Amino acid sequence: MTTSSKLSLAQGTVVTGRWKGGQYRIERLLGQGANGVVYLVRQADSSKRYALKMGFDTVDIQSEINVLKALQRQERRRSGTGRDLSYLVEVDDYSVQGREIPFYVMRYVKGEPLRPFLAQRGAEWLGIAGLHLLRQLGQLHESGWVFGDLKPENVLVSPYGEVELIDYGGVSSMGRSVKQFTEWYDRGFWGAGGRTADPAYDLFSFSAVCIHLLAEGSLRQAATQLPQTRSYHDLLNIVRSEPALKPYKVWLERAITGQFRDTWEACRLWKELVTAPYRRRKPAASTPRWLVGAFALALTLLGCALYLTFIL
Repeated sequence: MTTSSKLSLAQGTVVTGRWKGGQYRIERLLGQGANGVVYLVRQADSSKRYALKMGFDTVDIQSEINVLKALQRQERRRSGTGRDLSYLVEVDDYSVQGREIPFYVMRYVKGEPLRPFLAQRGAEWLGIAGLHLLRQLGQLHESGWVFGDLKPENVLVSPYGEVELIDYGGVSSMGRSVKQFTEWYDRGFWGAGGRTADPAYDLFSFSAVCIHLLAEGSLRQAATQLPQTRSYHDLLNIVRSEPALKPYKVWLERAITGQFRDTWEACRLWKELVTAPYRRRKPAASTPRWLVGAFALALTLLGCALYLTFIL
């Protein structure tokens, strides 16, 4: 099967599967990476929107398909139903210019990448979006996979903070080497560990994403150091000095230094930190005891005065 990294399809193009005949009309480009291109499409017979990825390498795209199948099976077991949860809608080939291009269709969350979402809604929305993202990573890790190339561009956020990972090209099997990474979010780049795929790798990447989103200038300055002087201690110093990162300080320190037992422990702590400001709000002040006592005494004295008035 021949593929090409130079494939570019115009808006309105109808992609028809060679084997199953499914038709999807391209609305716009969502993203393009080293191993494929992702389009927002609308299904011809239902008008439902999906994300359609065309791959440049058959082996790579099959690996992504295996990941999505595993996630779908896991969700079915968790929900206790046999319904299609749309992690993976369809897999087929597309014939174009004498070539066969493998593609798959997956669910699409209407939203925008993490950075513009926070720019529009405010930095405080990182709390809820981050919680949804950690839950997504937890499900992925439970299935034996590590996302690997976690970065703001690969995270779509709906208006209500729901999160969807849109490019599984960097997903690696647990225990294998990470297939793809971006330097700023890479554990090895900061000397915090190797590039073996494990849950801690994704948690480290997410911590670097948080720093990038809320303290970009400081991260950029630290990243420009020579490899001999650059280390994860630079990230810890940023976390401890930047006011915008204070709500997540405890979590970020543990993620950077790899101190979480698993992703669900990381998820629980993140939730605690995000909800802490609401739990700390004091209820309306109750009436002081001394004032209650004084009021009772006043009523008693008033009663005595009235009694004496009527009997005298």
